[in-house]
Amino acid sequence: MPPLEDETFPSTPGKFKIERSHTMNRQLYRCFASTSTMFLWALFLIALTASYLSFQGFVDSGSRYLSASWGGIQWEKQVRTSAQIHRQGGMSVLVTGAAGFVGSHVSLALKRRGDGVVGLDNFNDYYDPSLKKARKSLLNTHEVFIVEGDVNDAKLLAKLFDVVAFTHVMHLAAQAGVRYAMENPQSYVHSNIAGLVTLLETCKSANPQPAIVWASSSSVYGLNEKVPFSESDRTDQPASLYAATKKAGEEITHTYNHIYGLSITGLRFFTVYGPWGRPDMAYFSFTRNILQGKPITVYRGKNRVDLARDFTYIDDIVKGCVGSLDTAGKSTGSGGKKRGPAPYRIFNLGNTSPVTVPTLVSILERHLKVKAKRNIVDMPGNGDVPFTHANISSARAELGYKPTTDLQTGLKKFVKWYLSYYGYNHGKPVN
Repeated sequence: MPPLEDETFPSTPGKFKIERSHTMNRQLYRCFASTSTMFLWALFLIALTASYLSFQGFVDSGSRYLSASWGGIQWEKQVRTSAQIHRQGGMSVLVTGAAGFVGSHVSLALKRRGDGVVGLDNFNDYYDPSLKKARKSLLNTHEVFIVEGDVNDAKLLAKLFDVVAFTHVMHLAAQAGVRYAMENPQSYVHSNIAGLVTLLETCKSANPQPAIVWASSSSVYGLNEKVPFSESDRTDQPASLYAATKKAGEEITHTYNHIYGLSITGLRFFTVYGPWGRPDMAYFSFTRNILQGKPITVYRGKNRVDLARDFTYIDDIVKGCVGSLDTAGKSTGSGGKKRGPAPYRIFNLGNTSPVTVPTLVSILERHLKVKAKRNIVDMPGNGDVPFTHANISSARAELGYKPTTDLQTGLKKFVKWYLSYYGYNHGKPVN
C-alpha cells in the first residue's frame, strides 16, 4: 500500500514529474488560500455575534434601568428630601402602606408636625387603585414622597435604608379584609407574613436599627367571648385566615424582638372608619348603595342578635399610632446582633363604645337623607365575629390615648367627604 501522502498524485513516473510538482504547489496554494479565507470569515462572524450579544445585553440592562420604578440619582434625592426632619427631636419614618387608608392619614400627621416621612406602597387592586392614587396626590402636595414597590422586595428595602437611616418604621402595609381571605388566601400569606418577615430582616440588619410600630388587628381575639377585649386575653382561636396571619405576625415580631433586639409595638385596631376610607368596609359600601338606591345586606348573629362593632374614627387611630412612635423605646441590636433587651408592646386602639350595625345604618340614613333598603340575613360562616369591644386602659396609660369622636360625629365627617369626593350635590351625583 502506498504511503498516505502519495495517494493524491499520479502514479506514472517520468514526463509527469515536473507537472506533478507544479500541480502540487497550485493545489497547496488553493488549499491554504481557501482555509485562510474561511478562517477570516469565521473570525468575522464570531466577532459580529459577540458584538451583537454585547450590545443587546447593554440595551436590555439599560431598558431594565430605565423602566425600574425606583433607583437613580433623582429618586434618591426625592427620598432624602422627603425624609428630612424639620423639628427639633423629630424622627425619620418609613411608612409602609402609605397610600392606604390609615397609612395616608398617619403620614400626613407626621409630616405636618415636622417629621421626615417616606412612604412605600404597591398600589394593588384589592380595591380601586384610583383612590390610592388620589391619596398619593394629596400626600405629594405636602411633600411626602411615596415609593411604588412591594414590602417583599428585599433589595428595595435595603436600598431605602442605605439612602436614609430611618429612626422608625410604621408598618401598615397588609392584605386587609376578613371575607376576601376565602377567595385569595395566598395574598394574606404573601403580604401579612412573608412581607412582615422581609421587613424585619431588613430592620434587624440596619445600623442603627429602627424602632418598629406595626398594625395587628382586633381580629386576633377571634372567638373570645370575654368582653371588653384586653391585651392579656387569649388569642389562640382565630375565626378567619386574616386573623390567623395577624396573630402569626405577633408571634413573629416577638421572635425578632427576643433574638435581635428590635423595639416593636403592635397595635390592634378596632374597625377604623372615616374620610378616605376603604371601599370594602361596611359603612363605605352602605353609603354607596344607599345613594344609588340599591339594597344593603345587614347581617345578624345567633338568636337574631344584632352584630356590634367598636367603630373607631381615623383621627383617634392616628393619635394612637403617633403616640406609639413617640413612646417607642430604642432597638438595642446592631448589624443583626442583640446588645440587650428591647421593648415589646401590644395595645388595643378602639373607641370602647360598641354600636350595632343597624344603628350605624340609621345614622347614615340621617346624614344622607335617604332611606336604606335593608336586607336582613343571618351571618354566614365567613370569618366574621358577632361583636368587638376594646379595653384601652393600657393605651390610655402608656400612650395617652383618648378617643374623642363618637360614631354620630365621625360618620357626619365621612359622609361630607364622600359626597365631595364622588361629586354628589344634595344626595345626587353631579354630571
